[in-house]
Amino acid sequence: MLIKNLIPKPTLTEFVRKYQIISWQFEASALAPPKTLAPRPEHSLAFYIKDPQLFTHLNSNKEIEYPRSIICGVHNQTIVRNCSHDFLAIKVVFQPCALYRLTGIPSHELVTNFYDAEAVFGSEISALNARLSSTNNINEMLQMIEFYLENLLLQKAKVNHQIDHISNLMLNEKSIGNLDKLASMASLSVRQFIRKFEERTGVSPKTFERIVRFDRAYRLKNTQPDLDWLSIALLSGYYDYQHLAKDYKDFTLNTPVGFYDIDLKAPERNFGLCFG
Repeated sequence: MLIKNLIPKPTLTEFVRKYQIISWQFEASALAPPKTLAPRPEHSLAFYIKDPQLFTHLNSNKEIEYPRSIICGVHNQTIVRNCSHDFLAIKVVFQPCALYRLTGIPSHELVTNFYDAEAVFGSEISALNARLSSTNNINEMLQMIEFYLENLLLQKAKVNHQIDHISNLMLNEKSIGNLDKLASMASLSVRQFIRKFEERTGVSPKTFERIVRFDRAYRLKNTQPDLDWLSIALLSGYYDYQHLAKDYKDFTLNTPVGFYDIDLKAPERNFGLCFG
């Protein structure tokens, strides 16, 4: 079992926040537990290198299979990944607006949704998928992915916008101001700012802020399970526990305690690990 976050090389940090490597193997006779994935404020390019991956939306029985590689946007809903026995994923987690700069795809199309990366980026990523499947060395895989990304940036990257900087601040700071201040920072009217923000991130500034705050609370509970829920709420930027509980209800259809209990049954917990 392996869960690891790695930082990209300096030439890629304008576009890439981190790489996430997730790997596990269950015996063929074992029943691999599902993984409930909470909403998250990230855009990504993910490679599924071993067994095919299936997922369902909450309150749905329809299974959807991921292609070998996908691009996806901000998740504002919870989904359930029906885990395989031999799982290896390498996810390139982008800076908030980087995927828009690389594809030009309006980001609202990717909210809790994915596109086949081969359909978007063509034969070069098809060849990369084949190379990734030809080795078991994760360091080699990362080198292949970084080489691909460096070439992709040279060919596809569009110029940045002040909103790219603002969304990055929103991701990493508890609060940087109200909507009027954010619009002023971008030298836009409030209406223009909202439209441009949605185009580049997929969601409104308010929704993005809520998902960031929820994600901070979710990860804090995972890394510090002994913290009480009121402390989790306040440290994550909520007014009180009820404020936190409302977001949990909206995003997961569950209470903080109920969703945490579900997370305790996730595949990584079988190996004594958690997502931080």
